[in-house]
Amino acid sequence: MRPRLADVARMAGVDISTASRVLRGETNQRIRDETRERILKSALALDYSPNTLAQGLRTSRSQTLGLIVPQLDNPVFASAIRGAEKSSARHGYSLLIAHRESGATDAVYHRLSHGNRADGLLVASLDDDELLRQELESTHTPFVLLNRQLAGSPYCVVLDSRAAAAIAVDHLAQMGHKRIAHLAGRPGGFNAGERLAGYRDGLKRHRIPFDPKLVAVAGYTAEGGADAMRSLLVQKPTAVLGATLVTAAGAMAVLHEAGVQIPRDVSVMGLHDAPVATMLYPQLTSVKMPTELMGEIASDLLIDLLNGGTPQPVAPLAPDGLVVRASTGPAPR
Repeated sequence: MRPRLADVARMAGVDISTASRVLRGETNQRIRDETRERILKSALALDYSPNTLAQGLRTSRSQTLGLIVPQLDNPVFASAIRGAEKSSARHGYSLLIAHRESGATDAVYHRLSHGNRADGLLVASLDDDELLRQELESTHTPFVLLNRQLAGSPYCVVLDSRAAAAIAVDHLAQMGHKRIAHLAGRPGGFNAGERLAGYRDGLKRHRIPFDPKLVAVAGYTAEGGADAMRSLLVQKPTAVLGATLVTAAGAMAVLHEAGVQIPRDVSVMGLHDAPVATMLYPQLTSVKMPTELMGEIASDLLIDLLNGGTPQPVAPLAPDGLVVRASTGPAPR
């Protein structure tokens, strides 16, 4: 017979309500760590899994989270999805993933929260702030922002993109580069602003004057990176920093087409790291970011909110460090 909650409680030597609170992932209850561990071990030993349908009928909750991402082929969001899935599974939740392009008019937030009955939303969106605020408020559903901030919304989990861009410029400047171009993200976007600020921080630290002609908007696609790189060729940069791996890859393709040797003539870097960086030629130097951890923390935070907790705001997550590969080298003489 399928093990019941009562069986887990009996094996752990606790009452059913205590076992239920622990297995629902509630963190705001005063339950000793030893008791919590005993309950979890008992559930594992009995191969117990909660009846989420029965729970939903009893509590009006579906034990489901919705995650909205603007790109499915971007390594940043693929990694964040893995982290959110890890957290959701740990707490007994399922994860629904939806794709929403910037500026789209579909009702994805409302569909997930009402049509699919998601208890809460994890939102990684490129939408304009005011549009995003209006749509999220209309759902009346708890949410946590992922990889962006929104004025008046305290619950967000972001990466320290400013520090990451400064690390990248440090690496290039230490090899003698002074004409460092930047493939910038979406104008007005939170992360684009942070990366541009970090780029300027790095230049200032090495006493390199900021030249606006060396900054071109690339957005977050390979095509955008390629277009931006074409516009920058006339400026003769000796190094290029892409806001993402994808835009850096687009820039590398244009440099190859133009007969520019990487890194002999121009060094190239990207922010974030993923296996795709090792599939490029030459392999791409990058600044590694804790994108999977970002997804995991955001899901933990949302589940805490759903369980009645009052979590503290999360500080930006620091970069994991520089990953030096073959795409960067000394500035040409």
